[in-house]
Amino acid sequence: MLDTNVILHDYNCIDNFEENDIYIPIVVLEELDHFKKGNEQINFNARKFARELDLIANNNLFLKGASLGNGKGKLFILTGGEYPDIIAKSFIEKTPDHRILAATYMLRETKKSNKTILVSKDINLRMKALSLGMEAEDYINDKVTDINVFAKNHEVYENVAPELIDKLYAGGGVIPVDELEFQADIEPQSCFVLKSIRSSVLARYNPQTGMVKRVDKERCFGIEPRNAEQAFALNVLLDEDVKLVALTGKSGTGKTLLALAAALQKSEIYKQIMLARPIVALSNKDLGFLPGDEKQKIAPYMQPLFDNLNVIKHNFSYQGKEIRLIDEMQHNDRLVIEALAYIRGRSLSDTYFIVDEAQNLTPHEVKTIITRAGEGTKIVFTGDIEQIDSPYLDMLSNGLVYMIDRMHGQSVFAHINLVKGERSYLSELASDLL
Repeated sequence: MLDTNVILHDYNCIDNFEENDIYIPIVVLEELDHFKKGNEQINFNARKFARELDLIANNNLFLKGASLGNGKGKLFILTGGEYPDIIAKSFIEKTPDHRILAATYMLRETKKSNKTILVSKDINLRMKALSLGMEAEDYINDKVTDINVFAKNHEVYENVAPELIDKLYAGGGVIPVDELEFQADIEPQSCFVLKSIRSSVLARYNPQTGMVKRVDKERCFGIEPRNAEQAFALNVLLDEDVKLVALTGKSGTGKTLLALAAALQKSEIYKQIMLARPIVALSNKDLGFLPGDEKQKIAPYMQPLFDNLNVIKHNFSYQGKEIRLIDEMQHNDRLVIEALAYIRGRSLSDTYFIVDEAQNLTPHEVKTIITRAGEGTKIVFTGDIEQIDSPYLDMLSNGLVYMIDRMHGQSVFAHINLVKGERSYLSELASDLL
């Protein structure tokens, strides 16, 4: 039995239950009807599912079930509206969630030879089902099973031959990866520290050249890295061959600031720099209550991006060429800050695209964004997986971790996890203790 939020999360969900039969109460279709209008991902998912359902719709859908294909089960639409006493005693009000519970209960009673499971991304609804003795599960098709990668920073290889480190400090600062004894452990675009008895060096492996290159702590558009992770982050952010970057870490680690500084440093290469973030707390209806036009409505929610831009501006003289460049880029729409709701359908070429708060995106939303990338485009996702605002996402199912899990090992992808907060001592203390 599918809850509405499962379909809004993944409109292809009915293809992911293998040989099991799928039941959808009519109340779910009623709820989906309320989501069809709008520009958000859930609105698109509601419309897309309606079209998919129309393709397989026939009388069997309500009577015997419509086949979903070879090796798959059948799809049923339940139209009965019976509200059993056991549900009514616990939940008097016939809300959509309670009607879904009633449909699940009646299905279990009429199909006792089969196991009946309610699949929902709503934790409260799953708890209600369990309280009545019904089985309930989360939708786990796009969940990541291992997130240990977010608990560490970089690898450290000790007892490296001093001569190898000397080579990295000499000449072009590169050595073939074949010269490292632990080359089998090094993954594409991975960053690490090499240590010998007398020195150490930061390095990154480039799979496209087969070389390990020294990573220096270089100043980038007024921003200087304060730790090894930030140096690694700037290195991949400035590399034009790395088309997709994920920066994760808690608040204050410099994710967005580093990405913006790198984008401005590369402003001559890219035609446009775009910064965007999802508006999770507001729906289209809520935006309507705010005064002003489209840009004025979303301005309060884009303010963190403007704050990072101001941090960079404060590193330069008011009359400096860097300030003039930033102002000119904003005036000519070469530096654009906007909401993600307007990205669908666009094609982004020669663009440096930074997506902030990506932990609040679904896997489908992340896919939508990445598939907008044209020639010469670089996309950077930043986010903290411990600060998820979306009610139906968690640390294992949000689009950021899903993208990192699926893109892991690709030559054009790099993931840097920032561990140490650099905003202030107070910010770091609060992040660790509160």
